[in-house]
Amino acid sequence: MNNPRIIAVVGATGAQGGGLANAILDDPDGGFRLRAITRKPDGERARALAARGAEVVAADLDDADSMHRAFEGAYGAFCLTNFWEHFSPEKEMTQARTMAKAAHATGVRHVIWSTLEDTRDLVPLTDDRMPTLMGEYKVPHLDAKGASNRFFSELGVPVTFLYTSFYWDNYVSFGAGPQRGPDGALALAFPLGSARMSCIAAVDIGRCAYGILQGGAPYVGRAVGICSEQLTGHELAAGLSRHLGEPVHYHDVPPEVYRSFGFPGADDLGNMFQYYRDFADECCTMRDPAVARRLNPRLQSFEQWLGEHAKHIPIS
Repeated sequence: MNNPRIIAVVGATGAQGGGLANAILDDPDGGFRLRAITRKPDGERARALAARGAEVVAADLDDADSMHRAFEGAYGAFCLTNFWEHFSPEKEMTQARTMAKAAHATGVRHVIWSTLEDTRDLVPLTDDRMPTLMGEYKVPHLDAKGASNRFFSELGVPVTFLYTSFYWDNYVSFGAGPQRGPDGALALAFPLGSARMSCIAAVDIGRCAYGILQGGAPYVGRAVGICSEQLTGHELAAGLSRHLGEPVHYHDVPPEVYRSFGFPGADDLGNMFQYYRDFADECCTMRDPAVARRLNPRLQSFEQWLGEHAKHIPIS
């Protein structure tokens, strides 16, 4: 296709952005050209994208000028932040504002902002059902993204708010997989009760973003919630059992116990699981597997994801 439209993808060498980057490259007749934005243009993943025809651009979310240059001339942009790199909601919001300003200044015509709920809309700071963290948040890594939505709206950026879900890749890369207890048995332990949690493979977030870009203008100004499946703790454990070759048990631990586990972010994640438990209807209703499948016909089930990735889940 002549004059393909440039899509600037923040985090193109990461999980979500990588899914979108590869979706663009896998569809050479789709009308888009990939501009892969990364802090490490000489890294292995960036070089691999370049070898497939991507334009690789060095930029940093903490450098506003570099983001302006990275978005210059782009038709679309995929924007995201990574709270877990620095554990600072304020920094995350500053980075989101930087991207919104860069998109506005450079005239990007379709931005996809990978976001989550601001849990304080349903659990105000005065609500003592879960502790307030860092002085002004309930679930910092959710709240900062939700609060950042306004940066795009207030500037009039043509944006789609893409509400993502818990992704199974956390079992591989984030240490969220089954842990072996004193009795030697594997267990998933988190405070979800019997509620269902919306889940997805990280690569499918990027593929859904590609479907939104293909859909174009009708998605501008909309909030789109995606997931692959909505699973209980017992269902997640059962799937892991089938693919790990030994039983995995689900333990519904109280939120206050989870928050006390002591690893970095335990209080944040404990509040997150409690939020997903206490507001399961709201969280699941806004995320529709049918919507995700229309955007991304390759959407993976948990079984499919496990078939490829279970062998990479670290088990001690």
